[in-house]
Amino acid sequence: MEIWKAVVVGIVQGLAEFLPISSSGHIVLTEYLLGIREVGSGHHGDLAFEIVLHLGTLMSVLLFFRKSLWKLVQSLYTPSMAAERKMILMLGLATVPAVIAALLFKDFFEAAPGNPVLVAGLLIVTGGILFVPRLIQSTKGEPGWRSSVVMGIGQAFAILPGISRSGSTIAAGLVAGVKPDKAAEFSFLMSIPAILGGFVFTMKDKVESTGSVGAAMEECFSNAYLAGAAAAAVVGFLAIYLVMGAVKKGKLEYFAYYCFVAGIAGMIYFSN
Repeated sequence: MEIWKAVVVGIVQGLAEFLPISSSGHIVLTEYLLGIREVGSGHHGDLAFEIVLHLGTLMSVLLFFRKSLWKLVQSLYTPSMAAERKMILMLGLATVPAVIAALLFKDFFEAAPGNPVLVAGLLIVTGGILFVPRLIQSTKGEPGWRSSVVMGIGQAFAILPGISRSGSTIAAGLVAGVKPDKAAEFSFLMSIPAILGGFVFTMKDKVESTGSVGAAMEECFSNAYLAGAAAAAVVGFLAIYLVMGAVKKGKLEYFAYYCFVAGIAGMIYFSN
């Protein structure tokens, strides 16, 4: 893959991972437009590349929420920090629905990116999801066990390319009664185990296909892949600022209009 194409996809990943517009959906459609994927060819893209891009955006989350993450680490050896230890358990609970969904519907999720019209259509679904908090009002408070499960279910649906992970989880948190800024933070922290888990499973598949850890690492960390990850990290950090501001102001549904336009345009373009 040419480095410039990897950087373009990395920029798209950095923006779309945190803006509630679906990074997986935009990556898939961008790869079709750049010729990295071909419609009807049976080529489903390079999952390793997408995981490396996610590692780039993971760096954005770790840097932006470094203070919160450090408190979580401290709570492991500080008895008085019970609230932070509870947060760790809730993040673990929120990860369970996606793990179950990935294991039960693995083939379906892997086949979905091969249909660009479906991916574009799911962007429209994301637009609808972003309007739900406006329609369902609830008293807002801190994340709890119930909201963790609800946000986890939202993350499970977002395995489908075109369904925004941040959009579905933040919207689920708002509906479940979590304060906007807390819902956004919890959503971004949820991405850490999801990304790390995806990377581990992808590396396992790569080791099996290449025959050695060294060969798998070389394939996953080529110059092009690293350039894409770096672009995703820088742009992703800036995107988090934008989303946190939009959520606090109650403007989440503004991104829905973009999803509607992009989804309709994609369905028309790839239907021809």
